[in-house]
Amino acid sequence: MNTTHTQVDTVILGGGLAGLTLALQLKKRIPDIDILVLERRTLPLPEAAHKVGESSVEIGAHYFDKVLGLGDHLKNQQLRKFGFRFFFSEGRRDIDQVTEIGASRHLSVPSYQIDRGIFENFLAAEAQRRGIRFLDTAVVRRVDLHDEDGAPDRRHGVAYEHEGTTHEVSARWVVDACGRAGLIKRKLELAETNEHGAHAVWFRIKDRIAIDEWSDNPAWQERCNPQARWLSTNHLVGKGYWVWLIPLASGSHSVGIVADPRIHPLETMDTFDKAMHWFQTYQPRLFDDLDGKRDKLQDFAFFKRFSYGCKQVFSANRWALTGEAGLFLDPFYSPGSDFIAIGNTYITELVDMDRRGERLGARAQIYDQLYHSFYDSTLALYTDQYPLFGDPEVLPVKVIWDYAYYWGVLAQFFFQQRLTDLTAMATLRDELAHCQQLNKAVQQFLRAWSEHSHRRNAPVMIDHAGLPWFAELNKSLNDTLDDAAFAARIRHSCGQLQALAQELLEQATQDHPALDGSALQALLASPMGRRVSATPQGGEPMLERLRAAEAALT
Repeated sequence: MNTTHTQVDTVILGGGLAGLTLALQLKKRIPDIDILVLERRTLPLPEAAHKVGESSVEIGAHYFDKVLGLGDHLKNQQLRKFGFRFFFSEGRRDIDQVTEIGASRHLSVPSYQIDRGIFENFLAAEAQRRGIRFLDTAVVRRVDLHDEDGAPDRRHGVAYEHEGTTHEVSARWVVDACGRAGLIKRKLELAETNEHGAHAVWFRIKDRIAIDEWSDNPAWQERCNPQARWLSTNHLVGKGYWVWLIPLASGSHSVGIVADPRIHPLETMDTFDKAMHWFQTYQPRLFDDLDGKRDKLQDFAFFKRFSYGCKQVFSANRWALTGEAGLFLDPFYSPGSDFIAIGNTYITELVDMDRRGERLGARAQIYDQLYHSFYDSTLALYTDQYPLFGDPEVLPVKVIWDYAYYWGVLAQFFFQQRLTDLTAMATLRDELAHCQQLNKAVQQFLRAWSEHSHRRNAPVMIDHAGLPWFAELNKSLNDTLDDAAFAARIRHSCGQLQALAQELLEQATQDHPALDGSALQALLASPMGRRVSATPQGGEPMLERLRAAEAALT
């Protein structure tokens, strides 16, 4: 077999979502960079491709649109998402008589439902249009990494097969974006487990799931403008699980079950027939919709334990991991594309620093620590939290808290291009540490609260658009801030979270006097807690309208 030898600046192993977006970001930042992307699959991919990750949220959507310049494709070829939406519909067919969480109208910052087949075909074509070398049907056979920290002249080696020929390429940078295959992770023994043991099954149906037609109740239908709940990422929730319903631009609908195996074992849902039987018991209205569409099934797959960590994702030796080649959290809240955006931004900064001849050692280590800190903070939203997913009293508060934390802190850093701003990180170190501690304490408190909850399932919509401060927080992502204004924004967000934590503590302990809130109260009353409480909040209490909506129908 003939062997060819070439040399490039960067070779990216994997031409899926993470690898192609990284290639585009690198090329946009460094126009003369020579990039080779190696993809094992054969393109074009089928529409409704056999993978998860169709729902984007604000960071990922902003990354695709504004950072990479792909807004026209998103607006014209994908579906604008009508936010996230939850129904406490376990065992019920009367969806208009259960608690619904969601917005009655679009909030300011857009996000999208993404058909991954359509999107990745477009990304591959766009990469080539921008001068990036892309090869499909390319199978990586060997990766040789040099191990000299920052050695200026050492290059990595990659051997791959393509169209019957063996190729060897040397590259200054190697980035693993090959998904769960994790070539570099396995080579360097970087795999790491975490405490979140959930599993998932999913499939696509070549038809729409018209959730707006599940009730002809005019009052229920008119709660939303537009009357297009089907465009939301719809969650049907119960104790220990959630079901996703995600529409795709190709006309298919993605359906998944994500569950805690201690409550809903994988073996009860690991085939399509088993999943349908499970729906018949736990989500019968969805079963009714799908039962007549069995012949439209396009695929079916599952992961036994989908969440995992990684000891290191960025190295001063000029290698990196991005996307699922590194770590993965949970599809709840759709953070996958967010972490691709964050990881790719750090990788792009390191590659650009290297091109400028700067030393990478300390910066690579700090970026790796920051990335893992974001991962740890987000993992706290999921670990041991699935039992409360069926709680109509506690989950609505958790969702508001989780998004206030996301929009108020992490999303602000991304939208304001501060992820790599170590001066801002240092200036705000105490506030960020308090927010992280507060988040972990609130998650623990929410678990305890749910153990006392009455779980009243009132026929009411908890309208996020009707919470002025919440809608304004989303809108604030569009602001342009200088250094001082950005620092003030994060301090204000920290104060908002402090106030929100105090309110949910008071609400829960008032309703359940036996509930122990001492740990959360101690953190709120700490010197740092008292300091951020000085941030003016203004307006009505943050949860007041939520409580009023609940009280009206309980």
